[in-house]
Amino acid sequence: MSELMETVLLERIRTFIPDKAVEQKRMFGGTCFMVNGNMLVCASKRGLMARVGKEQETAALARPHASPCRPAGRPMPGFIRIEPDGIESDGDLKDWIEMARAYVCALPPKAVKPRKRKSERAI
Repeated sequence: MSELMETVLLERIRTFIPDKAVEQKRMFGGTCFMVNGNMLVCASKRGLMARVGKEQETAALARPHASPCRPAGRPMPGFIRIEPDGIESDGDLKDWIEMARAYVCALPPKAVKPRKRKSERAI
């Protein structure tokens, strides 16, 4: 997927997540959409990563173009990688986002960690 296609994917995701409480953050080599500090989905040149939770993982993996998420070779339970072909239609993309929202929006908010000052960081 080219940078242009990644940009288009980001815009498509934003149409399905109009919530102003959603934050965007660069992580995992892409742009992640966060709800209360918890990752919802991440768009990158490799496609989409969705956090669906362990209970929905088997059903998610049964869908076409879905595979377990293994960044750096280690499995991430509850996270699914979807190839670009699996999110070509708006209906498919919306379904993945809704599946992730069902799990992530039920999670408690993550505590915000205070930022360290430069003088407090290790040298």
